[in-house]
Amino acid sequence: MHIGLNLLFLVPGETGGMEVVARALLPELAKAAPGARFTAFVNREAGGEIWGETIGSVVIPVNARNRAEWVRGEQQLLPRAARRAGCDLVHSLGSTAPVWGSFRRVVTIHDLIYKRFPEAHGRLKAIGMRALVPLAARSSQRIIAGSGATRDDLVELLKVPARKIDVVAQAPPPPRVQPTPEAELRRRQRLGERPLLLSASAKRRHKNLMRLLDAHALLSERPLLVLPGYATDHEAELRARAAQLGIAADVRFLGWVSDADMEGLYAAAAAFVFPSLYEGFGLPVLEAMQRGVPVACSGRSALAEVAGDAALLFDAHDPKAIADSVHAILTDRRLAEGLRHDGRAQAARFTWQATARGCLDTYARTLRRPVA
Repeated sequence: MHIGLNLLFLVPGETGGMEVVARALLPELAKAAPGARFTAFVNREAGGEIWGETIGSVVIPVNARNRAEWVRGEQQLLPRAARRAGCDLVHSLGSTAPVWGSFRRVVTIHDLIYKRFPEAHGRLKAIGMRALVPLAARSSQRIIAGSGATRDDLVELLKVPARKIDVVAQAPPPPRVQPTPEAELRRRQRLGERPLLLSASAKRRHKNLMRLLDAHALLSERPLLVLPGYATDHEAELRARAAQLGIAADVRFLGWVSDADMEGLYAAAAAFVFPSLYEGFGLPVLEAMQRGVPVACSGRSALAEVAGDAALLFDAHDPKAIADSVHAILTDRRLAEGLRHDGRAQAARFTWQATARGCLDTYARTLRRPVA
């Protein structure tokens, strides 16, 4: 059995959550099916990467930063390469997929943000997603969704038959490095001595950070709100809003931080708050829980599904509700300790071994024979 893995979307260090998923999943797939052969199809930027001891790779000669090249690679070059390699099935892990080929096709569609919040992507990317994601959904024999919420969106917004979709949850990646010591981190990042309220996300409008700032302004005793994550054009609006609210000194926009500093922030945080209006899964919530940080998060889309009873859920449209949840964690030690305990237990329910097994079950349904 020969399984191809379409990673043409993945530019190392630039692809966010989809890269996290691919790097964690591929080694587990190989472990779970030692009798199968796996080949990763990658772009030039990822050509030197190692995807697992038993996973080979084929470089498709395209620059994935160029949208036109990436589409040409996926729709024209990848099917030919997969045929030459003798793939029985190609699993596309980045929400788009080749629409033809002599092999069976599975696609993981992570979310439909481009439908729910079109402004979340740049104009050209949004246009491409509107064309390519529905094509992938129609042309693939099966679809993997990370949550029931994403499955429901596929049924509602793309009219995909529910029977064609398998829900396969993801998992939090284990820490890869030791955290930066708290004293060093506070000194270098100018974090002072106050309790830290952490919210890790890209500065995009659907992440709802504007209402988080409004909520922060309502707190009488403010922790330092720390916002790591890559900058976007929206960050200027967020900074202006913090200044308008008079809380600029209470907020740190850190931009992209190293893995060690991110682990240090988790270790030092008194609470993690995630007010996003839409998530296809919600890995940041599980990452915080896995590390024992008390979590307050939006109850929208997949977040309630992922958080379960192990977080304080709030109405993401209500700054007072956000502020009340944060205040409760910061002032009620018993509540905070309960959330730490329950969060670790909730995160432990999600494993990459189970994710890999779910993917292999989907392959078996697609091929109508077991993959082992």
